[in-house]
Amino acid sequence: MSIIHQTHVKPTKLELLTTWLPTRPWYHGPAEPELVKAGGFRLDDPEGEVGIEFMVVTDGSGAYLVPLTYRGAPLPGAEHALVGTMEHGVLGPRWAYDGCHDPVLTAGLTALVEGRTQAQAQSVSDTLDREVARSWTGTAPLPALGAPNDTDRTTEFAVPDGPTLRLHRVLTPGSTPPEGALGQVTGAWARADGTRVRALFAAVQDS
Repeated sequence: MSIIHQTHVKPTKLELLTTWLPTRPWYHGPAEPELVKAGGFRLDDPEGEVGIEFMVVTDGSGAYLVPLTYRGAPLPGAEHALVGTMEHGVLGPRWAYDGCHDPVLTAGLTALVEGRTQAQAQSVSDTLDREVARSWTGTAPLPALGAPNDTDRTTEFAVPDGPTLRLHRVLTPGSTPPEGALGQVTGAWARADGTRVRALFAAVQDS
């Protein structure tokens, strides 16, 4: 189960994202956003080495799903996916990556869709996140995900002769999976007024 260290991180995750997020094709907010962490969840790395977090941030005009991984050393070949580096008060130097380019996160995402792992609370150790729901109606396991491709609203992972997994980066309250979807993940986040809303986070659809 996820262990959350109550300590300082410099720079903060939101500070890193304030610079990185406006460079993404699916981000449609201001060039200098004022970001707020509004929700999200974590997944466990079976090896216990990589932190995996699906963070929801808002900038006043929209909500975005940002999957991140945190590593104790650089991920070879993933320089293009580096969000930034930070100093963790307990774990020391950490390299934060766009998790869509990290095989540990993508393996965890497929396991979540299929029900082989469960979402963990974002800020509390050893606690399941009951607000994250998933379903899978496929008759075979998902193959290893291909390279990610960003669109103006999603990040897509296509598998040759297989399904496509779409991670919804721009979140819309009440969104639903496409007709015939093989699997899905839904979650919730908090608006500025404190109300919580649900949205589709990811869906698997036949090509």
